[in-house]
Amino acid sequence: MATVMDRTERPAYPAHPDAQYPAARGDAITGDRYWSKEFAEREWQHMWKKIWHVGGRTSQLEEAGDFITHQFRHESVIMVKQHDGSVKAFFNVCLHRGNQLVGTREGGVTSHFTCPYHNWKWALDGELDEVQDPEDFDVNPCGKLKLKELKCDTWGGFIWFSFNPDAVPLAEYLHPIPDLLANRDLDNWVRVVNRRLRVNTNWKFASDNFNESYHIPAVHPQFEPMIDDHYSTTVFEMYPTGHNRMIEKLQPSSRYEDAQQVKPLWAEVLKEWDIDPEQYQGRAQEGRLALQEARRRLGPERGYTYFDKFTDWELTDQFHHTLFPNVTITGTPEGLHFFRTEPDVDDPNWSTFDYWYMVPRVEGATEVATLYGMRPYAEAPYEDGDYSDYEADIPQGDFLTQDLSIAVKQQNGLKSVAWEDAWLSRQETRVRRFHEVINDYLEGRGG
Repeated sequence: MATVMDRTERPAYPAHPDAQYPAARGDAITGDRYWSKEFAEREWQHMWKKIWHVGGRTSQLEEAGDFITHQFRHESVIMVKQHDGSVKAFFNVCLHRGNQLVGTREGGVTSHFTCPYHNWKWALDGELDEVQDPEDFDVNPCGKLKLKELKCDTWGGFIWFSFNPDAVPLAEYLHPIPDLLANRDLDNWVRVVNRRLRVNTNWKFASDNFNESYHIPAVHPQFEPMIDDHYSTTVFEMYPTGHNRMIEKLQPSSRYEDAQQVKPLWAEVLKEWDIDPEQYQGRAQEGRLALQEARRRLGPERGYTYFDKFTDWELTDQFHHTLFPNVTITGTPEGLHFFRTEPDVDDPNWSTFDYWYMVPRVEGATEVATLYGMRPYAEAPYEDGDYSDYEADIPQGDFLTQDLSIAVKQQNGLKSVAWEDAWLSRQETRVRRFHEVINDYLEGRGG
């Protein structure tokens, strides 16, 4: 068993200057937060209408007039590329009679959005340019009406929008996540998986789940030989903005007595980079440093030229950035797993779960390994479905299936009268802090 570090010390590697060691007020995590319609409405009014939302990827907008839409609860938002290359966001509502202008997830227009109800034409910048029978209006609305615009910005190849006209600048809202991911050229990474599932659980499950690694031995036992989930070797950081970070070393888990034995999965990882696993029997965790050296030395000739920008720990270890309130970015040297949960339109017992996998291009490679087999280095088609129909067959175990199966069961448990509050370990402090930031918004202290 690894030695437990002094919990008053800051972790030796790697720390951001704004990081805080996990601390919380102790706000109760009650069951009604997950199933109460009244609580869900408070979240909408006081939190969702204030934060920044991810609407899509900039790679979806190649030419002026290309657009994507995003549905969040009852609101539909259009994000469209302008002639100057910028992106603007508008409510997807014609101001004539309230009809939605666009009924598709993405597409392109030459110069105008034309309402399918009465042919009103709205320019890419939102200006009303043409109406049917303009002479029949007391005042011609052309040049006087403009689609209602939302704040819109981009970072990391993501398009962001906010319902809040007074939202803080995106860079301020995201701080320090852009700093933490600065060594990755995310603007040019390719989304090779774009999947959405409807799940019978509240949206908060994913943030709860990804804010701790305490569940890994029970839910993801297949990772024991290569992911060190023990709190004594894990970095936990929280930031004033409500975002969090956790970093786990790529090495056999320190929670087990046989942590220094090289097991088959760890042996495969080492052999892939020309490291003899037998040399590390009895000192398996030292293979992590050997792997860093091998990837640093062999990466460029194998096409992994982007390794040059990585620190040593980034060449091996796995990080989990939870962006308040509903986005998690899990990174490895090979790519980024992007998770987003959003509430159902009306029922807090349901949510949508988006999973994107984004990767940098590897010179000479035409395909990349994903949870769903080999995929081409190309923007992935959108896949939609219900979790009850979801199937995946992955040799190492599909962590999405494992996590979401727990989510459905937990949603039922949280409705019990026996549930009053979570009894959390210190390594789960980020879970409680997540709920406390929600409370800050609901009580007027956030945003």
